Amino acid sequence: MISLADVYHVVAATVPLYFAMILAYTSVKWWKLFTPEQCAGINKFVAKFSIPLLSFQVISENNPYKMNLKLILADFLQKLLAFVVLMAIEKFSSRGGLPSIITGLSLSTLPNTLILGIPLLRAMYGDKSATLLAQIVVLQSLIWYNILLFLYELNATKAASETPPSQDSGDLEAPEEAQAKEGGEEAHTRPRKSKAMLIFLTVGKKLMANPNTHATLLGLIWASIQFRWNIKFPAIIEKSIAILSSGGLGMAMFSLGLFMASRPSIIACGIRMAAVAMAMKFMAGPALMAASSAALGLRGKVLRVAIVQAALPQGVVPFVFAKEYNVHPDVLSTGVIFGLLIALPVALVYYLILAV
Repeated sequence: MISLADVYHVVAATVPLYFAMILAYTSVKWWKLFTPEQCAGINKFVAKFSIPLLSFQVISENNPYKMNLKLILADFLQKLLAFVVLMAIEKFSSRGGLPSIITGLSLSTLPNTLILGIPLLRAMYGDKSATLLAQIVVLQSLIWYNILLFLYELNATKAASETPPSQDSGDLEAPEEAQAKEGGEEAHTRPRKSKAMLIFLTVGKKLMANPNTHATLLGLIWASIQFRWNIKFPAIIEKSIAILSSGGLGMAMFSLGLFMASRPSIIACGIRMAAVAMAMKFMAGPALMAASSAALGLRGKVLRVAIVQAALPQGVVPFVFAKEYNVHPDVLSTGVIFGLLIALPVALVYYLILAV
């Protein structure tokens, strides 16, 4: 059973995150220390430096040769099911559009903050559960964050491609666009296949320039080398990476606080959308994980860990990406703020249910 000391460790892991957020909120709302441009610059620093280095550190410290394949497959299947469900909802929704798909993917399938999940699951199911959680977070950083970035880039590029030729369309100002200006109506006769190819080439180029893409790939390569031949980084390199990556979550929460201060209400997306977000994260996520785990034959403690980790709060990293691409950051910010507040009681409810 979870002791009061275990509860204290979970609270001690959560409070510092709120401290960073409240400090940022105060610095803008009351002290006026940062301009909107400076706030955007801080978020860009987190997205381009802190998070990639944090992803590299998490992936490189995980042994890829000793992963629980059933758990990994169950996590993959859960996210795939969530994506299919969201696509179906999208098809029949009057709102429509890729941004809401991205938002739903972030809310229901990209779980938890590592700093909160490890002490909580360790208290519930022992040290082995912390290792299992780390494996899921590795898969999240390696695959799902990059898929999320791909969707964001695709959405941004499609919006730019629909901009009238007289306006600046960024990277899509290719030879085809120049020809369109000269030829007038000729641009409208271009095959859709050619336009789609141009969009995907642009997205691919942007992803290859994104530090997170390189960080996750290099993290996997180094983990494979490190645990195969027992090679360690020299201390000077290890500490150089750690000095920025260790502050990644804190800086992400700081950026969240800056964003909150720029909005008239803490619940930036409204009460109704906040309720939907909480339901998706804390009810739909664990339900899909239970279905996926059962289909793959997970049993015992591993099954319980899989379900409880799916009920952990929304991670702050998707918010940073949403803010960077300006795609529903209000919904994601609300998910992070209130998700952390109710994380402990929700996890305890699932823990007690699964113990019956």
